[in-house]
Amino acid sequence: MRFRFISLFLLAGLVPCLVVLFGAVKFYELRAVELRTAEIQNQCTILCNQMNNYSYLTDPTSEVINANLAQLTNIYNGRVMIIDRELKVVKDTYSLDEGKTDVSENVVRCMRGETTNHYDRKNHYIEVTSPILEAGGEDVTGVMLASVSTGNIEVTRQIILTQGSLVVVIIMTLLAVLSVFLADRMVRPVHKITNAIENVTEGYSDDVLHVDTFTETRQLSDAFNKMLGRLKQLDDSREEFVSNVSHELKTPMTSVKVLADSLLEMPDAPVEMYREFMEDIAKEIDRENQIITDLLSLVKMDKTGKNINIKSVNINDLLEQILKRLRPIAEKKNVEMVMESFRPVTAEIDEMKFTLAVSNLVENAIKYNHDNGWVHVSLNADHKYFYIKVEDSGIGIPEGDQPHVFERFYRVDKSHSREIGGTGLGLAIARNAVIAHRGAIKVYSNEGEGTTFTVRIPLIYVAA
Repeated sequence: MRFRFISLFLLAGLVPCLVVLFGAVKFYELRAVELRTAEIQNQCTILCNQMNNYSYLTDPTSEVINANLAQLTNIYNGRVMIIDRELKVVKDTYSLDEGKTDVSENVVRCMRGETTNHYDRKNHYIEVTSPILEAGGEDVTGVMLASVSTGNIEVTRQIILTQGSLVVVIIMTLLAVLSVFLADRMVRPVHKITNAIENVTEGYSDDVLHVDTFTETRQLSDAFNKMLGRLKQLDDSREEFVSNVSHELKTPMTSVKVLADSLLEMPDAPVEMYREFMEDIAKEIDRENQIITDLLSLVKMDKTGKNINIKSVNINDLLEQILKRLRPIAEKKNVEMVMESFRPVTAEIDEMKFTLAVSNLVENAIKYNHDNGWVHVSLNADHKYFYIKVEDSGIGIPEGDQPHVFERFYRVDKSHSREIGGTGLGLAIARNAVIAHRGAIKVYSNEGEGTTFTVRIPLIYVAA
C-alpha cells in the first residue's frame, strides 16, 4: 500500500511538471519564431521599398542595396534572393542561383501580392517573402525571398529543456521524500486498524480503537468499534445460548436420573409408586423432546434463506386449521377461542414456518391465560401486507420484560413457565419465522390484563 501511494503521488507530481516544462518550451519556441518572423518581415518590407527607388530589378549593382542585403544576411545568418517578374533570380547573397528560375510555391503566391512566411522546424530556418512593387503603383514587379537560420532559437530551446529537466528532477526528488513521509503518516493508522482487525481472530478485548489521524481513519475506527461491540454482543449471546441450552437439556435429565435412582433404591415399592414415578419420567422425556424439537426449529429458521419454500396460500383457511388443532388445549382450560376475518387473504408464504409462528403465539395465549379466559385471533389486509392479531385475557407481561420476550430461553416467570411446560423458545421461533417472510412482530401488554401480539407480513414474498 505504501509503495502504491508513493507511486501515485510521484506520478501526480511528474505529469504536471512535464506538462509545464514542455508547455514552456513550446511556448518559447513559438513566441521566438513569431518575433523573428515579424522582425525579418519588417526588414524585407523596408528593403523592398528602397529597391523601388533604386530600380534594383533592372540594375542590381546598387551599392546601397547590396550593402543592406549583405548586412541583413550577416546579422540574421541567412540568405536573401531577389527574383524578378519572370521568376529569374536577379540577386543571391550566396551567389549560387543567380540567373536561375525559382518557381517555388511561396514565390508564386508572393507574385500575386501575398506576403508569406514558413517555419521549417526540422531544418531550423524561417523563410519569408515580400513583394517588390513598382514605383508609385501596386503591381508586383518582383519578390524578395529571405531564409533565416533559427539555430540560436533551437540552442536556447535546448538550454531551457535541459535546465527545466534538471528542475523537474529536483522537484521529483523532493516529492519522493515528501511522499515517503506522507505515505508513512497515512499508512501507519491503517496498519493500526489492520492489526486490530487481525487481533480479533485471537479473541476480543476491552480495548477501544482510537485512530483519529484523518477523518477517514476516525470513521474507520468508529465503524470497527461498533463492529467489535456487535461481535462481542453476538459472542456473549452465543455463550449465553449454549449455557441455556445445556441447562435446559440437563434439567429434565437430572429429574429422570433422580426418579430412576429413587426407584432403584426402593425394590419393594408399591406398583402405584412405580406408576407415578414412570409417569413423571415420561413427562420429563416429553419435555426434553420438546426442547430438542424447538431447538431444531430454530436452527432451520437460522438457515431460512436456503430452505424457505414459498407458495401461494389461503391465509383464512390456514388460520382455521391452526386454531382447530389447538382447540383441545383451549378446552382443557375452558378458554374460548374466536377467529375473526375481515376479508379473504391469499399470500405468498412458507406454510410450515408460518404455521409454526402462529401456533406458538396462539398456544402461548392459551397456556398463559386464566381459566375461563378468551383468545381472539383476527386477520386483515391492505394492498401490500396482511395483519394477524392474537389477543388474550391472560396474566400479561411486565413492561420491563417485554423487550426480551423474543430472546431464546427468556422466561418472564421461570417457575410458572416450567409448570406449564414452556421451553422459552416459542416466541423466538415465531419471531424468526416472521422475519424469514420479511415481516415484523410486536408485543403490547399490561400485567394482569392480557397480551396482544401483532404480526405484519407482505402479501408477495420478496427474496433478499
